[in-house]
Amino acid sequence: MKSELQNVNELKEEFRTKKKELSVLRSKLNALNTQKEKIFRELRSTRDKIKARAGKIKDLKKARDKLTKQVREVKGERDKLNLAVKEKAGEKKKVDEKKSELMGKMRIKSDPSKIKREIDQLEVRIETEAMPFSQEQKLRKSIKELKVKWKELEKLGDVWKEIKESSSGLSEARKKAEETHKSVQSIAHESQEKHEDINKLYEELKELRVKEQPLAEEYLKHKVEFEKLKKEVDEINLRVTELGKVLNIEEEKSFKSIVKEKTKEVKEKIRKGKKLSTEDILAFQAIKD
Repeated sequence: MKSELQNVNELKEEFRTKKKELSVLRSKLNALNTQKEKIFRELRSTRDKIKARAGKIKDLKKARDKLTKQVREVKGERDKLNLAVKEKAGEKKKVDEKKSELMGKMRIKSDPSKIKREIDQLEVRIETEAMPFSQEQKLRKSIKELKVKWKELEKLGDVWKEIKESSSGLSEARKKAEETHKSVQSIAHESQEKHEDINKLYEELKELRVKEQPLAEEYLKHKVEFEKLKKEVDEINLRVTELGKVLNIEEEKSFKSIVKEKTKEVKEKIRKGKKLSTEDILAFQAIKD
């Protein structure tokens, strides 16, 4: 009996010790879990930023490559227009040379419109004025000479037409070439801005990855410690539960044993006709229950 009681007391002492240890370990586990979750939130935030910037880089690269392609296409169009400008300039130069050559041959300094008016006036005089035949002949000779000059001027008129057309063509080609060049510059500038944004994001990404590595290592360290401590808590908790059950059974056994012994004494008193105490009556009632 004494040995059994000693065993129960040892179990009770272990139960109290384990419960205290469990309380301390649970407190440590909660603190460790708080630290672990804090690091995890920071790690997750950093990884979300990494993901967001990687997505932006992907979109910017796509936009930049599209602009780069446009630059190549517009540059090709601009080069064609520059070639057209060169060809138009060559045509105009030839027309200018032709004009200079004709004007040099004709040695004309008079205004073509003035010559035409002079011819008209002389013809009107012949038709409307009375004059000697010799004077009329002289006027007709002048008209003939003026018409020869006018015929020469008609050739020059064709040249002027060519000059006008070549100048207009050259001007239009230059205008288109300049507009295309500005378009190339604008698209190239936009593409460069995208490229600079990409480089900036790469730097941010590099810094975030540097930050991510130690956070990941620290989180893993805390997670391992947490799992290890949790396992220890679970084992002690299991032992405390087992001890609780055993002690409850032992206490029940002890109670029944005491009641049985007391009841035996009560029955003996009744048999001998002795007076029962209040304790005796309670013990007797307990065995009946």
